[in-house]
Amino acid sequence: MRTLIDIDEKLIRELDRLGAEARRSRAALIREAVAKFIEASRKGAESEAFGLWGKSKIDGLAYQQRIRAEW
Repeated sequence: MRTLIDIDEKLIRELDRLGAEARRSRAALIREAVAKFIEASRKGAESEAFGLWGKSKIDGLAYQQRIRAEW
């Protein structure tokens, strides 16, 4: 799919420089940047959803055993 975007001239020059060094087109660099941005955004959402215990100082197993002991 094609899309139209506005990019500052300074960034276009930098993309062209990077593309020349890597022997890749400007479009390829932009596609890669968008893909990486989406991947990073997904990882952020996943870590928030699945990493709830990551910031906790409570050991998950100890918590589970304490809660089950209440039964």
